[in-house]
Amino acid sequence: MTAWGALKGLHLLGAVVWVGGMFFALLVLRPSLAVLEPPQRLALHGQVFRRFFLVVWHAVPLVLLSGYGLLFLGFGRLAWAPWSVHLMHTTGLLMAVLFVVIYFGPWRTLRRALAAQDMAAAAASVNRIRWLITANLVLGLLTVAVSGMR
Repeated sequence: MTAWGALKGLHLLGAVVWVGGMFFALLVLRPSLAVLEPPQRLALHGQVFRRFFLVVWHAVPLVLLSGYGLLFLGFGRLAWAPWSVHLMHTTGLLMAVLFVVIYFGPWRTLRRALAAQDMAAAAASVNRIRWLITANLVLGLLTVAVSGMR
């Protein structure tokens, strides 16, 4: 296996886990939670996000580092890369920033609200997380679409 093949495989695996997890959470899990009472729904959100964000903390560096490896192996430097690589680079960095914002903002607030049994604050945090993950999913799907054009 070549270095290029190994990096591309790691890059794709990280992206699939990250983007696929957001897709599942928003379009499958969230609507399915309607069968639960609000306190149970919020508690489940807390457990799901805890596990998912742990995975994403590993996927983000994997995707970024393997992406830089592919960039430098394939083009030598960013200036020589085509527009599609520049777009993927930009959206990838934006996605990473959004994840950090989610993690240290509304996710932290959600954990505190759940610990204090403040269901109104927990619900507001879940809603904020949902909107930020939606934005991240749109960026992720755009990035995947652009990668398919390469």
